[in-house]
Amino acid sequence: MFKRMKEDMDVVFEQDPAARTYLEVFLTYSGIHAIWAHRIAHAFYKRKLFFIARVISQLSRFFTGIEIHPGAQIGRRFFIDHGMGVVIGETCEIGDNVTIFQGVTLGGTGNEKGKRHPTIKDNALISTGAKVLGSITIGENSKVGGGAVVVRDVPENCTVVGVPGRVVVQNGVRVRRDLDHQNMPDPVANTIKELKQEVESLREEIAKLKEGNKTV
Repeated sequence: MFKRMKEDMDVVFEQDPAARTYLEVFLTYSGIHAIWAHRIAHAFYKRKLFFIARVISQLSRFFTGIEIHPGAQIGRRFFIDHGMGVVIGETCEIGDNVTIFQGVTLGGTGNEKGKRHPTIKDNALISTGAKVLGSITIGENSKVGGGAVVVRDVPENCTVVGVPGRVVVQNGVRVRRDLDHQNMPDPVANTIKELKQEVESLREEIAKLKEGNKTV
């Protein structure tokens, strides 16, 4: 148990340059507290002690601002940065070395039964305020940009941005786990830019046609 707890804290030092000491991380990092509480709640959940599991998860939510359903399956070295407003649904499956930021929702899309929440594969990163909804899969090494709304499967080694989420990078050099929030590609802005260029081209052609008619 203590080895696993130390592993959780080691991830914080790898991912957060603000972390200084193990004591600080142990006492003040809400993401760590939420993960530890979830492990206890999940143990009760697997034994079908659902009420106790939910009580533990709700207490954790009250103290950390992070809501993880006790039924969610979470792998090793999971890191929640800041964490306020994070919601993880009952049938979520999260792999190893996954990082998510504050305001992320891994939720459902309605009242469907069965598997209704996302599966997040190893080494994925879900950025600030992103919403990943429904029984979909985020592939290994993929990144979801801040504020994106993803409702379809994302292949491995991809970067997804926008509403709805669009894949903007795929199968390039191995995807880095850090995310440059200020310089994310903007497919909407790129499309508007292309349209403006097309309009300018059409205007030039119309002007040439008008000059030709005048000379005739």
